[in-house]
Amino acid sequence: MEKRDAIDDIIDIVLPVPAPAPADADELTRVPLEAVREEVVRQREVFERYLRVADGDRSPTRQDVLLAEIERARTEMREAEDRLRMLIAYGREFVAPQPYPLKTLAAAAGMSISGTRSAYTSDEVAAIAERTGRRPVRSTALDA
Repeated sequence: MEKRDAIDDIIDIVLPVPAPAPADADELTRVPLEAVREEVVRQREVFERYLRVADGDRSPTRQDVLLAEIERARTEMREAEDRLRMLIAYGREFVAPQPYPLKTLAAAAGMSISGTRSAYTSDEVAAIAERTGRRPVRSTALDA
């Protein structure tokens, strides 16, 4: 058995290899699953090289690879939360002729209706307007 270390474990946690297609799977099922597996294996190899280089860095500013991955996961969570707020704002402020109902957006976001209502600010609305070049349908959103 090959010797494993923390980097191998981190790779298994962050990028698990998908299960292979069942032996009796037809080609339409098997081919896409094999392609996904191959891509994940490729990503794991790239990720391992990155982690090994980072772990081999002996500079004074070197960061522990586990702690770095935890920080990266937290950053990704914050970015996902930002995207969620922007998408909710888009559904409420930019969709015509009627905005998405709060109940529908709340269900999709896994939030309460009141949480969805207050999930975004005029800053997010302004950012969407800038990114899309559109004005909000509810014109008061940028006036606040």
